[in-house]
Amino acid sequence: MNKDQVKGRVEQAKGSVKEATGKAVGNKKLETEGQINQATGKAQATYGDLKQDVKDAAKDATRNTPRDDDPVPPRR
Repeated sequence: MNKDQVKGRVEQAKGSVKEATGKAVGNKKLETEGQINQATGKAQATYGDLKQDVKDAAKDATRNTPRDDDPVPPRR
């Protein structure tokens, strides 16, 4: 997990708590802030997920690329 994934999921959790608290006490502003925090957190977590996917794909690509000093190229 990278920092964007963690921060995004923490923000989503904070938003859920805010939204639930806002509903419980009848505070529409707090409820709306919670919904905004959840959406922001989801976007950041999704960005982090994408970053991780790209990093993993790059790692896989370099792992399967033959080096100049390899005597036998990898099978496909």
